[in-house]
Amino acid sequence: MKYIAYCRKSREEKDKQILSISAQIAELKEYAKREHLEISEFVEEEKTAKVPGREKFAEVLKKIEKGQVSGIIAWHPDRLARNSIDGGKLIYLLDTGKLLDLKFPTSWFENTPQGKFMLNIAFGQSKYYVDNLSENVKRGLRQKIRNGVYPGKALMVISTIQKLEE
Repeated sequence: MKYIAYCRKSREEKDKQILSISAQIAELKEYAKREHLEISEFVEEEKTAKVPGREKFAEVLKKIEKGQVSGIIAWHPDRLARNSIDGGKLIYLLDTGKLLDLKFPTSWFENTPQGKFMLNIAFGQSKYYVDNLSENVKRGLRQKIRNGVYPGKALMVISTIQKLEE
């Protein structure tokens, strides 16, 4: 069985999460060797999975639909989906027999009703994580404003105004 290894980090900025993808690649290579799995290619993407529309992820799904590969290896289910549409697509591909297997060094999966149920829970937890994180960040920013602190980088305009007032 041929697998695509999908590695994703959430941020596109080059200075953020610098080692994330390289660490995933190294771990997946070791995992594939240990489990005797054939990886046909590595797909790397620097895009959040909070919303659908990742181009490289869509390409992976097309290769599965065309029968070019039968499985996906990823570090964790949250690398594949943090939204209900992408998670649903993967489960549907499993249901239709186009996607035969998913492998994760960090969690168990088997293509059975129980396995798909647990995968759906993992995708749900991933969605909850990003939704909850967003709420917590917003709460923190509102508190900074209440405390009189500008929530972010200082604006050049503010320092210019202060200089003019002096």
